[in-house]
Amino acid sequence: MDEQASTLIEFDDFMKVDMRVGTVLKAELNPKARKPAYVLTIDFGPLGIKSSSAQITQNYSPADLVGKQVVAVVNFPAKRIAGFASEVLVLGAYSAAKDVVLLQPTLTVENGSRIG
Repeated sequence: MDEQASTLIEFDDFMKVDMRVGTVLKAELNPKARKPAYVLTIDFGPLGIKSSSAQITQNYSPADLVGKQVVAVVNFPAKRIAGFASEVLVLGAYSAAKDVVLLQPTLTVENGSRIG
């Protein structure tokens, strides 16, 4: 069993992580990134439009991403990455064989919908 997976947290700790659904409006390659990454512009409805740096170039093209709903953590402080402020952390599953695969709802939901 993965050591990280065996670390227990309290439910209240989990509830502190604010995960929301948003729709990608724009995706562009970030030429300043050391590892290939996109700059994503994501609409989170009532939370507004946020930006994110995402190393998901192996499985997704910018055209694939525009219009796609993604899940992101929206309550981390902004982090300066390769020349811009990444405001949210887009979530994906890491696979040794497939690199990062985005987490997303199986049906369209309202932008800003909370994950919980």
